[in-house]
Amino acid sequence: MTSDPIADLLTRVRNSLIAGHTAVSMPHSKIKQAIADILLEEGFISGVEVLPERPQAVLNLKLKYVGRRRERRPVITGLKRVSRPGRRVYAKRREIPWVQSGMGISILSTPKGVVSGQRARRLGVGGEVLCHVW
Repeated sequence: MTSDPIADLLTRVRNSLIAGHTAVSMPHSKIKQAIADILLEEGFISGVEVLPERPQAVLNLKLKYVGRRRERRPVITGLKRVSRPGRRVYAKRREIPWVQSGMGISILSTPKGVVSGQRARRLGVGGEVLCHVW
């Protein structure tokens, strides 16, 4: 059991990208599923799959790469956990951070659910800044 499941997700994805894996597996949770769905919508990963196993379901993410075999590079170049259990970071709707001048996304937990920074601006809500992906 981990005290920070979001940091665990980001670390597993980061390590899999460095190792050049095509997929990564982790224990399933609703927040991890929501973050994975946002990454899929924004085009950072190519697939999300939930395997209902016992005692806990497993979340599989299919990682996305660009280029030919030898020059293959991951689409995700960076992941950063912003709000941690020891230090929560919140942003008002006008203070939602831009990541890499708009080339990346910030993921927020808002009253409207877990959404990307761009969608939170459109909805006019702020919330807890979970992570940045670029």
